[in-house]
Amino acid sequence: MSTIPLSGIAVVVFDVDDTLYPERSFAFSGFAAVADWLRSRVACSIDPAARMRELFEAGERGHVFDRLLAEMGCDEAEVLVPAMIERYRSHTPAIKLYDDADAALGRWAGSFRLGLISDGPLDMQQGKIEALGLPGRVGRIILSDQWGRSFWKPHPRPYLEIEAAWGLRGQRCLYIADNSEKDFIAPRQLGWRTVRVRRSDGIYAQALPPPGGEPEYEVSLLDQIELTY
Repeated sequence: MSTIPLSGIAVVVFDVDDTLYPERSFAFSGFAAVADWLRSRVACSIDPAARMRELFEAGERGHVFDRLLAEMGCDEAEVLVPAMIERYRSHTPAIKLYDDADAALGRWAGSFRLGLISDGPLDMQQGKIEALGLPGRVGRIILSDQWGRSFWKPHPRPYLEIEAAWGLRGQRCLYIADNSEKDFIAPRQLGWRTVRVRRSDGIYAQALPPPGGEPEYEVSLLDQIELTY
C-alpha cells in the first residue's frame, strides 16, 4: 500500500460522512427508526425499512419516503413525510467510526490540532458527532448549518473559522474529505493541503471535481497518509 507523505502540517481537519464513518450506515439506521415510527401509525403492506434500503441502494436519495408511501398506497404523504424526515434526522444513530479513522484520530492526537467541518441539517449532524464520540477527540467542530444552508460547502467561512481559531493558515492546514464535487474548492482557494479519501462504499465515490476543486492527493484509507509537523 503506497503512502502519501505530507510535511509542515499543523492542523488536520476532517469531513465526517464517508470520511470518518460510512454514511450508508446512518441512512439505514434512520430508515429503521422511521419504519418503527411508521408501523405504529399506518398499516404497512411491505417491510418499510427493507424497501427504503432498496430505494437508497438504487440511487434514490431525495424522495425515499414519498416513494415508499406511494408504493404502499398511502394517501397521507403530505402529513407523514415531514414527520418521517424529522424522525430520520433526530433519531439516535447506530453508527461507528471506520477502523482506519479511529486509528488516525488516535495516531494524530497530541501531535496535530484536529478539527471537523461538515454540512447537513444541524440537529442531524450533531447526532452523528455525539454517536461517534467525536467531541472528546477533536478540538474544533464546525457544523456549517449553524449559520444556514448558504454557508454549506463550498462556502469558505468554516475554513476561515478554523484558521482564526488556531492562528494557522494555508499549507499548515490539511482537509481530508470524500466528496470531490464540493469539498476541496474552498480549502484549495485558501491554500490548504487536500486529500480525498475515496472509499469503495462511499456514496460519492464516483463524484468528479469541478475545475479548481481537485484534491491534491487521493487515498483509499487514512492509513496511507503520513504526516509530519
